[in-house]
Amino acid sequence: PEFTIHLNPVYSCPALEMPDGISLPETWQLAWHQAETIKAIRNPKIDIIFNTAMTGDGKSLAAYLETLQSGLPTIGLYPTNELIRDQLYQIQNYVTEFNLEATPRINSLNGAALELYAQKEGISKSIALETRSSQSEILLTNPDIFHYLHQGAYLTKYDNPDKLWGRIDNLFNLFIFDEFHVFSAPQIASVLNILLLMRRTNRRKRYLFLSATPNQQMLEKLDKTGFTYYCIDPVAASKYRFPKQSSQMNELVSQNWRQVSRKIDLSFVPLESSFQASENWLKANKDSILRYFKEFSPSKGAIILNSIAAVKRLLPIFRELFKTDGLTVGENTGLSGTKTKLESLNCDLVLGTSTIDVGVDFKINFLIFESSDSGNFIQRLGRLGRHDGYSKDGNVFKFDHFTAIALTPKFLVERLFLQDSASLEIKGEYDRPYFNEVIKSNYRKINDFEHYYQRWGAVQSFKLWVDLANPIIKDKYAESREKFKQDCELVFHASFKQVVGRVIGWKNDWKKLSGNLGNPIFEDVSSFRGSSPLQCGLYDLTEKYEIDRFKIYDLPGILSNLEVENWTKAGFLRSLTETAERIQQPIAQGRFNHCLGFLKLKNYREERLNWRFTYAGNLQSIADAWKVQILVGIEIWQPENSWISKISEQLRKTGLVSYILPYSVTEIRQRLQLPMHFALYPISDERSVHDSTSPYSIAIGQAALLLDTLAYRFKKKGGEIWIY
Repeated sequence: PEFTIHLNPVYSCPALEMPDGISLPETWQLAWHQAETIKAIRNPKIDIIFNTAMTGDGKSLAAYLETLQSGLPTIGLYPTNELIRDQLYQIQNYVTEFNLEATPRINSLNGAALELYAQKEGISKSIALETRSSQSEILLTNPDIFHYLHQGAYLTKYDNPDKLWGRIDNLFNLFIFDEFHVFSAPQIASVLNILLLMRRTNRRKRYLFLSATPNQQMLEKLDKTGFTYYCIDPVAASKYRFPKQSSQMNELVSQNWRQVSRKIDLSFVPLESSFQASENWLKANKDSILRYFKEFSPSKGAIILNSIAAVKRLLPIFRELFKTDGLTVGENTGLSGTKTKLESLNCDLVLGTSTIDVGVDFKINFLIFESSDSGNFIQRLGRLGRHDGYSKDGNVFKFDHFTAIALTPKFLVERLFLQDSASLEIKGEYDRPYFNEVIKSNYRKINDFEHYYQRWGAVQSFKLWVDLANPIIKDKYAESREKFKQDCELVFHASFKQVVGRVIGWKNDWKKLSGNLGNPIFEDVSSFRGSSPLQCGLYDLTEKYEIDRFKIYDLPGILSNLEVENWTKAGFLRSLTETAERIQQPIAQGRFNHCLGFLKLKNYREERLNWRFTYAGNLQSIADAWKVQILVGIEIWQPENSWISKISEQLRKTGLVSYILPYSVTEIRQRLQLPMHFALYPISDERSVHDSTSPYSIAIGQAALLLDTLAYRFKKKGGEIWIY
């Protein structure tokens, strides 16, 4: 490609002195940021530590070294199951390398593992959680479980509300949040609430965030409540070097500077904006990709795309092409089974989606990727150049070249290279921090939903505050409860008195609409990533391994990209049980309890199929309310699909937490800078059902709450007045 630049290698500064009591394997050397992290963990005046070291610079060792040396009880919270597995493997390697006299007990836990462990032992999930926690010096889990145990989700009505969090918070002294920058405002609000709760109900703890630059809004909120935090930023502290000459590299190595990233040749491919532009480019250039693997053998590579369907369509093409040279091609997507994902890490080329751009430690020298925004671009590029080579069957293979190809919109290439005072020159050499800032300045930024905290953060706090008023524990936490309330009102700039009024109002509205008890809006606010009412159970006939054929996927993705047929819930669960018995391996089924429908996945469509939601009434009056509402009576229009009627019928009876805007999906996405996979869809009413494009858009679940914080930008008159 014409638009090629060179990114200089990155070297990390060694620690000036070893912290007391730290013993390393003979050839190991601590980096500056690792030593700083250990000192900060030991500092009683610091509550929260942010380590923003670059990808591949050993943040995991920095996080767990104190625990490995002194037994400090630690809980690590990771946003994906793949990352939990990756970190478990890394920590077990540390234990082997350190040859420790006392080996820490290390356990991992996700939703499915918790369910199966509880079933196997014949105990409740709450007891299973408590047992696993008490048997661990290091527990690796996800922030979802951490959130829900503080919300009382695993308890019965007879349990003390603090039964779980009161004990688990007390068991661990260091809480690690990894890849924190991938979270949006609802998840950040959850973590803030838990930190405030723990501070008022437990003794002082340490919190370590491993991520990109910390969210400025979070820092401002921490300032308000008196938490002390410390940012370890090797870039700001000039603890990285970016040598251009081999002599400079040799000098750094002689001074014990460690190479973090290798020199990368990065090419930009400008593409037109269309659903299959990247996919078509890959098909057209598949022979050139194979040629790279031949020319620079041995090579290992990854192709990271935004669409699962695109990956699935490309897989057979690349497998057929690469096998002629004895090379293997794997897949790693949200619809890939666990075994398939693990196998992909050993393939010569892996095709994947966002499941591989968050934290998984790939040993590759070739990367092709598309991206949706600046953060996504930087994150995906960070997968490359972290290792000199790889090992296989006892042999070590060294990489010669590191090459990245970014499939990007034409406008980005024009901004970077062709406009007056462009930031990049063809064949120019650049340091990584400068390049990252160029991408942030010129590529699409996504909305950070800064108003979410004021609008919804204290509603999340309210659930925790109510639980502290339970008669069983009320006296124990009377003072803590009042201080927690004051903290939350200060942090989220909100009144609990107003929150109470809103929560009661939602409850009454739902009772009036449905005749049922409950409070769906409050439940969605209290969730971590949102509870999608559009999830379907999928039996994947294209999946190689039987144990992994039972999956969950959102209805919009199914409607657009999958060829499926209807199945009954009874048939789906019967097949699951029979499969588990036949292969003698348990399969978790709790995730299928609230599915909208059950389907067999037969294949992936060659082209996306259009569809829309429909509503039998008048949407204008609903849009004019400018607020989150629960809608009943929503259906699906997709005449090409015969199977849709049953699911549409079920959906019509479901109350959906929704936000309606009288604008097209495209306009809203562009004006509000929404993330790529933001749950916003077209919807028509009885007057517009035959229009070629839907004049309305609907956000559902947590997306409705987020959209509610931005809708004022479209507002012209009427409705609630917002003041910031």
